Amino acid sequence: MTKKNETASLVLALTITSGLIGLVFWWFTSNYAYKIVPLTNQTDQSNGKNFTQVKNVPNKLFSYGGSTTWATIRRDLDPKIQTVWPQFKLRYTQTNQGKPSTGSGIRMLLDNQLSFSHASRPVEDQEYEQAKQRGFSLVEVPVAIDGRAIAVHPSLNIPGITMQQKDDIYAGKITNWNQLGGPNLRINLYAIQGEQGNNRQIVSTPTDAIRKVAVDPGGIFEASAPLLVSQCQVKTLPLGRNLNQLIPPYKLPFVPLSECPYKRNEVNTEVFSSAEYPLTRRLFVVVKKNNQVDQQAGEAYANLLLTEQGQEMIEKGGFVRIR
Repeated sequence: MTKKNETASLVLALTITSGLIGLVFWWFTSNYAYKIVPLTNQTDQSNGKNFTQVKNVPNKLFSYGGSTTWATIRRDLDPKIQTVWPQFKLRYTQTNQGKPSTGSGIRMLLDNQLSFSHASRPVEDQEYEQAKQRGFSLVEVPVAIDGRAIAVHPSLNIPGITMQQKDDIYAGKITNWNQLGGPNLRINLYAIQGEQGNNRQIVSTPTDAIRKVAVDPGGIFEASAPLLVSQCQVKTLPLGRNLNQLIPPYKLPFVPLSECPYKRNEVNTEVFSSAEYPLTRRLFVVVKKNNQVDQQAGEAYANLLLTEQGQEMIEKGGFVRIR
């Protein structure tokens, strides 16, 4: 073979090889790259002071749902988010069956009815497994701490109860207030739909439960402290790990309910933050990790709540900031 032919063959081989490489690259990028939404893949990078500093906020309408404990956060924060990011449209969506709750929100998330969800408890093992079976995973992002309070009728005259006594009430071991130094009254437990237990009177909403306790001298209802402490119809009990250390969920001095609504009791977030008060829990944004826009929406929402602006508003709502 002549030198000229060898050169031509080499050029032809290089041309074919380059073409094949280019074809493979084009096929890969056109078939895969467009499917991946650029994500932060982390929700701890939001140390900004305000909502404007959050990155990767998507432009779309997103449905979310879940825990009723989040009602005040949704009411106060979401309109502010919409003001700064009007293209990040948020729609709270309730289940068609039963009442909204952490469980119903996660079920709707698993069924692709929501982009992200609000939770007042950790994601359960079976929920993680169900997500895995559907081809994605769930990530819970803590954004606040919530103190739980015990509401009773205003006339109940006891100094408070311990955590063990509370557990015994809900287990049916303590059934009368006279077992706790109170009057001879049967203890009537009220709970909203979705809460477990056989000795409870189930009502539709926390508001319904508050109304029941307000007219039942033996009634008791557990819910988020920001919801219960400021109520005019019921009072909240101090709780403790023992009877010598009963901690009220409200700021002292206690405001008599006769002065309500002109003056209201306020949540004592300091005892929640220090863990001096024994009944607290974390609130989570549950993100669907699927490398799609739903993940981007959930991460953006969590990052907005983790800004200094978001944490300040959470604190004003009666919850404890997580950072």
